[in-house]
Parts: sequence; C-alpha cells; structure tokens
Amino acid sequence: MRIRFGREVCGDVAVAEQREWLLTNGLGGYASGTVGGLSSRAYHGLLMAALRPPGERRLLLAKLDETVTYDGGVYPLCTNRWTSDGSLAPNGSVWIESFELDGGIATWEFAVGDARLQKQVWMPPRANATYVRYQLIRGSQPLDLAFIALVDDRDQHGRTHVGGVQFALDPVAGGVRVQATPWDAPPTTFVLLADGGRAQPGGDWYRGFDLAAERERGLADSEDHFHAASFQATLAAGGTLTFLVSAEPGAALDGDAALAARRQHDQTVLDSWQAARPTDVTPTSTPDWLPQLVLASDQFIVDRPDADHPEGKTIIAGYHWFGDWGRDTMISLPGLTLVTGRSAVAEQILRTFARFVSQGMLPNNLPDDGQAPADAAYNTADATLWCVEAIRAVVAATGRDDLLREVFPVLQDIVAWHQRGTRFGIGVDPSDGLLRAGVPGVQVTWMDARVGDWVVTPRIGKPIEINALWYNALRSMAGFARRLGEAPAAFDALAETALTGFARFWNADRGYCFDVLDGPDGNDPSLRPNQLFAVSLPESPLAPEQQRQVVDVCARRLHTSYGLRSLAADGPAYRGHYGGDQTARDGAYHQGTVWAWLLGPFVLAHLRVYRDPAAGRALLEPIGDHLLAAGLGSVSEIFDGDAPFAPRGCIAQAWSVGEILRAWTAVEHGEF
Repeated sequence: MRIRFGREVCGDVAVAEQREWLLTNGLGGYASGTVGGLSSRAYHGLLMAALRPPGERRLLLAKLDETVTYDGGVYPLCTNRWTSDGSLAPNGSVWIESFELDGGIATWEFAVGDARLQKQVWMPPRANATYVRYQLIRGSQPLDLAFIALVDDRDQHGRTHVGGVQFALDPVAGGVRVQATPWDAPPTTFVLLADGGRAQPGGDWYRGFDLAAERERGLADSEDHFHAASFQATLAAGGTLTFLVSAEPGAALDGDAALAARRQHDQTVLDSWQAARPTDVTPTSTPDWLPQLVLASDQFIVDRPDADHPEGKTIIAGYHWFGDWGRDTMISLPGLTLVTGRSAVAEQILRTFARFVSQGMLPNNLPDDGQAPADAAYNTADATLWCVEAIRAVVAATGRDDLLREVFPVLQDIVAWHQRGTRFGIGVDPSDGLLRAGVPGVQVTWMDARVGDWVVTPRIGKPIEINALWYNALRSMAGFARRLGEAPAAFDALAETALTGFARFWNADRGYCFDVLDGPDGNDPSLRPNQLFAVSLPESPLAPEQQRQVVDVCARRLHTSYGLRSLAADGPAYRGHYGGDQTARDGAYHQGTVWAWLLGPFVLAHLRVYRDPAAGRALLEPIGDHLLAAGLGSVSEIFDGDAPFAPRGCIAQAWSVGEILRAWTAVEHGEF
C-alpha cells in the first residue's frame, strides 16, 4: 500500500495535523510528528530515545526548523504554532508538494520555484538514533539550506520550560555534542552531526510551542525547546546532506549504510510474513493494505534485555504513551508474531513474561526501571489466561514442545493458584467452578478505566470473558498434559465443572449472555462485547445456537466500521464521544467507545458461526481506509461510539493491529 498525500492534505495545516507518522527503532524509542510538520503533541519529536529499553523514553531532539534560500527567495519549510496568540509562524506546510510513508521511511518533497527538495527521515534498527537526509532532486541553480536543531531532555510524558534542563555544548567534527542535565534525571549525552556544510553551537531558548492535541485532552499545552546547533549547506542538483542525532556511544554518520539497513529490515519483516502464508494464497486475494499492516506490526516488538536474559523481548501496547502491558502483550502476540512468521520472537516474549509470574499471575504492566513488579502491578484477572492461549497458539503454529515443556510447571502452578485463590479476589468458586474476580477500588478486567478512587467499570463478580478464558485455558492444559505425557484428568474435571457453571451466563429473556454474574448488585445484563470471547476462543462453552445469537446481537448493536462498541448505545451509561479531560475521557473509555481490537474476535466468532470467509473480508475491509487517517499505516486504539466513528486514543495500538492481522489470516486460511 502506498501511503502518499499531495498538497490536498500536506498544504492544509488543519487537515495535515490530523495525520501523524510514526517511526520506531525496536528498542521502544520512536520519532513521530504530523504530515504538515507541526508538532501538536508532547510525544512528537525526531528522537524519543528509550535509554533503558523499552523504558526511560526521553525526548532528545524535538525538531529541525529548516529555511531554504533559492533564486533570491527565502522559504521557511518548518511550521510552528505559538501559545502566545495561536498564530502559525512560519507556515512551511504551504511548500510541501507531497508526503510518503514507505515502511520505516518518511519522505517529504518541498517545491520552491523550479526546485524540488526531498527530506527523508528514518531510524536505524535497535539504535537510539534518527537520520534526516536532504537531497536537491531538481533545481536549475544551487539551493542554500539552513536549519536549527531544537533539543530537550525530558520524560516522554513531560513538558520542558526555560531552565528545566541545563545544556553544555561542545563542537565536534561535523556538529555538536550535547550534554543535557535535566532537573529530574541523570545527564544524557548525544550528538548532532551532518556530513557536509557548516555547523556551530546555538545557545538560546525558543518559548511557547503550542500543543493543540494535548489541550484537547485537558493536559498542559505549551512547552519550550533549546536551540543547540545551527547547520548550513549549499546543495547543487542531486546533492545531499545527511544529518544524524544519536545517543549511542561512538556514533558515526554513515547515511547510505543506515538507509540500506532500514530498508533491509523492513524487507525481512515482509519476507517472513510471506513465508508463513499458505501456498495457495494468490496476490489478487490480498488487499493492498495488508503488507502495510504487517510492517506496522513490527513497530510494537521491542527489546527488553536484562543482565541474565540479554535476548529478552516484549510488546509495546501502543504509541505514543503506553509501555509493555501483560494483557495487551498476550492478546496481540499471535497476530504480531505468529501470523508474521516470527515464532522465535513469540517464544522470547513468553519467556520474558514467564519470569514475572507470581502467585499464579502475570503483571498488568512491567516497570520501566527493570525492577520486579510490585503487588499492585498484578491487577489483571485475564493477562495470565491470555498467556495460556498465547502458548497454545505458539505450540499449534510450531509443532514443537520445547517451550511448552519449559513452562508447563509454571502453568500448573497458575491453575493451582486460581483454584485456591490469589490476589484481588481472583479464585474459583467451588459452587459452580467459575472464576470470581475483583475487590472494591481495583480494576482487574480489560475494562480498566480508573480516575482517582473511581473505578468506572468495576465488574466485580464473575466476568464472562474471564470465565470463557478460564474454560479455554483448562481445555488447553488438558491438551498440553496429553502432549507431554502428563495426567490430564484433573484439568478435564475442572473444565467440565466450569462448562456446567457457564450455563448460568445465558440470559434467556434477552437472548444473549450476562456480562457479569454474582456482582454486588446481582447479575449484570448490560450488552457488552465481552461475550464474544465465549464464541471466538478455540474452546467455546456455548451451544451452537447460543453462539449464533451472540454474534447476531453484537452485529446489530455493537459492531461499527472500525470495531465494536464497549456498551450498547441504548445502555443508560452509554457515552458516544470520547474526549475532554482525563475524567471525561476515562468516563467514556469503556462505556460505548469503539475498540478496534474487538474486530478480530468478532470476525473469528462470525466465521465460526457462519463459515463465510467473504463476509469476514467485508467486515475487515474498512480498516484499509483507516490506515490513511490518524496514525498512518497503523490502527488506532479507539473510536467514538457515535458516527462517523472518529479515531481517538493512541494512533497505533498493538492489539488493534495484531487482532486484525490474525482475523484476516483466519479468513485467508478458511479457519472455522
């Protein structure tokens, strides 16, 4: 899929700032911005380095502000909005002829007179560095290029103001070495280098950059950046200048090699995916957006090394602001790794998380500092059960038992802890074999919004997806035991008891399932999408006719073009718009907001019931259009519950991408 825009998008700031590009480095670091060059988020910048992969993400290079002189005219190519009066000064987007995203390379073309200046940005794999290359691809005379480097050193969620960071600048061959000392962190050293022209240190602050997207989220909307260096060069037709910002020790500028490495990495991702596809899939049956989604999948897979496990891997839940979360990792793992032919990476991720199992539970998220998670970080009733399903998927995909044999004792311990009870009220109710979960003031399901002491959707009791996962996990454990020559009887017995108990979820009066049983206020009849997992998981506890009724009611009342509503629109707590400050946003997060990742299980459930791949394709095709909006080439976290279903939340979400890839592959393979 060619993601490309001309002046119809690039030259209109109001349109261009709604389309964001994202490049990543496999460490958790990234570069990101808007098509029009305007920074509208605190998360926009040319180098957000992950100093302790995948955490300690810090903004080091905010932007390069360029000006060119050509044929006697002076043309600012950068775009800035200022908090003082809301003005655009300058508005360099008017000179953008086109923008293109090709895998991990973002390219702009600027048109001034008869000159065409190309700008390419990319990140080398597994390095906290970003390259920017300028090339005069056409011009009847030389072009003078000048740009300033605006730097920072702050946490990705923060804001910097004058004096918040102290900078020491040292001239070096080809550029400037920057030592930044923020008030809240150790010093960081990085270099700004160019392979031609002239460079000199800067030394002043630029104040009042406006962050409109943060204002929409009810957050601080202004910050300052430090002018660390100025660069100047004259380019003849065909001439290039390559710039590098790097926090790597001994960084050396080799633009040609770095660009080739970036392209080779992207091609390797596509080659692995192609090798994993069925041999009877024809190019004509593949939508043009699918390879782009495969490339997007790679952005979430990152390193998490430690002293004992330098090969550790994990999954970033979403860009820009999420880290690696246990639940998100396990849900997205099959789509991001197995579908794309990267089973070895899947096993590395599972081994990484297996080290953190405690009292039969996986943590909800892993700390940035590399320390063991605190008890409070284990507030998830489903991450562990999704992990069992991820292991089942890996074993099914590879046919190998080495990982399974290694983790089987851990899995046995997980089941034992759930039987006797573990943190946050999670444990088997002996009266019906179902899992109860939750305590007041703590959110333990994926519907986990919380503001202060307010848990928006507490769902205390027996949530339906937790019990669908529990039943699926028990059947999987029995299968694992047989595979390894262990005794399966105990797992089979637990599964049969849970199956009998699961019948209580069926709400015959409404023709679909209760969302939660035995809650503080009794059984919850709210129509939510969580019951889909009782159909989409490999082991379903519902009868075929019940499965059909669940799929049909979700199709009629929850399904939208880009995912499923988290609550039916006629529910009294329904919120059709996601926006405002944190209280307003979290109040809508699971009360009607559409979640893209749910499109995956919905399509899988639809396939199981109707055995109609063509219908599955039709349900997924609108995602191809979405790849040209919001986070380009990727899938947003959420959308408004009301039409026209505007994208919200993170611009790129792991489980959104992973589950759509997994569902499309099931359609392709005819997996019913």
